[in-house]
Amino acid sequence: MYDQYYGFSGRPFQLTPDPQFYFESASHKKAMSYLGYGMNQGEGFIVITGEVGAGKSTLVAHLMERIDPEALTVAQVVTSALDGEELIHVIAQAFGLAVEGHDKAGALGAIERFLQDEAREGRRCLLVVDECQNLDFTALEELRMLSNFQLGAHPLLQSLLLGQPEFRRTLAHHPDLDQLRQRIIASHHLEALDEDEVEDYIFHRLRHVGWDGRPLFKEGLLEALYKATDGIPRRVNQVMNRLLLLGAIEEKDQVGSQMLDAVMAEMNADQSRGSSPEPSPLSIEPVGQHSVSTHSAAPAERQDIDSVPATEVAALLAQRDARTAELEAAINDLRAAGASPLPASGDADTGLGAALERIESRLEEQERSFRHVLTMLIEWLEDDTSREAA
Repeated sequence: MYDQYYGFSGRPFQLTPDPQFYFESASHKKAMSYLGYGMNQGEGFIVITGEVGAGKSTLVAHLMERIDPEALTVAQVVTSALDGEELIHVIAQAFGLAVEGHDKAGALGAIERFLQDEAREGRRCLLVVDECQNLDFTALEELRMLSNFQLGAHPLLQSLLLGQPEFRRTLAHHPDLDQLRQRIIASHHLEALDEDEVEDYIFHRLRHVGWDGRPLFKEGLLEALYKATDGIPRRVNQVMNRLLLLGAIEEKDQVGSQMLDAVMAEMNADQSRGSSPEPSPLSIEPVGQHSVSTHSAAPAERQDIDSVPATEVAALLAQRDARTAELEAAINDLRAAGASPLPASGDADTGLGAALERIESRLEEQERSFRHVLTMLIEWLEDDTSREAA
């Protein structure tokens, strides 16, 4: 929505890693240098760690664009809590190998034969394993054993391991990982963006979609945004998405700190709703749950997210009508109070003032609620290309 309102050629702050928006911070530049050095060695392990949303996946996507697929065969694995045997089968699948049954020895044999065939064809093989902090010790040991595969004196597999900071601590301190540590030839920890880099990052992405100065960012906004996000790129994307969406909804050509405060309040409220047992007017389930629910919908009645949520929208409209009826009743009470004889002008002013305050409070609450609902519905619609037409 906001990309159309501001005339952008695309959505500059989407959360999905896109190498077209790659921004080379000082830390990312160092990471690419370590990656280049490590891959030139053609063996062992390269380790990249960073906080959630620091840009590890975007870094890898950028790397994949630079490699020659005729010279390097890449398999990518995003792990859950896998043990060693499960990881071997996942790696075989990632390389496109069909393994009959669930036999570990058969999977290892298939992987080794594949690596040897690739080496004979003059291609190197790289295994990219993401979310390595989820792997248990047996899985890490299997990765080390895979690095032993050779054709003569030529190593057959190199691994790039990506993980959160706890993975870095595991590698550094686990007493049984000495052999794996000895095979790490390059390692880097991605740092968050500093304040100047956050500003450069935002304008870099905006210019990539044709930003021409609209919306204008008021003084102090980007400094406040840096403090609100701690310089984590994914958090910056999340906040900027909400901020530009709010600007489009309210038809603003300038975006300032007050709007940022409103966005942060809404995002904090979303988190509070997620951690609270109390139901909210509109709650979006975590990815994987695939449902949208209303305040009154029971869990068993929730519809699949891939269908149009007609009942949810109807419930929201019904809620709106109910609140409108409440306001109309309050206005009628106010009119009746104004038409009735009152004992004294002071008492009348007090009663009218209290009634007006109640109405204003309800109106403000209704406006906040509808703006939140509208934001969530737009994000839900834009989250999948199949729903953009709606």
